[in-house]
Amino acid sequence: MKKYIVLGVLFVLPIVAYLFFASGVNNFVKLPVLTENVGNVNAFRALDGEVADLDNRITVLAFFGDHPGTKKGNAFNANQKIYKRFYQFTDFQFVAVLPDKRETEEEARALKTELSPLTDMGKWKFVFGSERAVEDLFYSLGSHGELDTDLSASRIFIIDRERNLRGRDRDDDTGGPLYGYDATSVAVLNNKMIDDMKILLAEYRLALKKNDDVSRRDSYLKQRK
Repeated sequence: MKKYIVLGVLFVLPIVAYLFFASGVNNFVKLPVLTENVGNVNAFRALDGEVADLDNRITVLAFFGDHPGTKKGNAFNANQKIYKRFYQFTDFQFVAVLPDKRETEEEARALKTELSPLTDMGKWKFVFGSERAVEDLFYSLGSHGELDTDLSASRIFIIDRERNLRGRDRDDDTGGPLYGYDATSVAVLNNKMIDDMKILLAEYRLALKKNDDVSRRDSYLKQRK
């Protein structure tokens, strides 16, 4: 009897452990959707004629306000901690939203030039819209926050390919949802946003793998007919 018990433990426990950890991966692989159908930027004017669109893109969205030159710290933190880590992923982009003013565009161009020696800026997008358009886009996030008087925000946001705002249902520090990530804090970007970006990208990789598996199965079944 002891022999069978030992054999049962040796065979059953690994299966139980696998099912336990597999269910845990499934539970945590998806980053929560906090707001659906966020506004788009395709009607905004992009710097140097670039094309900007949130559809079918994994986007980090920022609001740098009337004077982006004063947001160099935020831009540098986001660039070093988030953009440089993830910009090589397909469909990733960083979009900075600004009011459409001549002096604002000049400062945005200077900021882009200043960041250029640090990394490939090909997926940094600066877009300009009316003050009303900037406000409408920000409040479409449903983030329970406010824009500053210069139409800037210290938080940056994760938008998925379906234009949903992603974040955390519950933040350990505040006890409430985490809609955006404070770009003034390297600790927040390091300890929260990087992890959440990894979860979102893993979610899309898993979806692509499943689609590939289905395609291979369908192709095999057709060949067998």
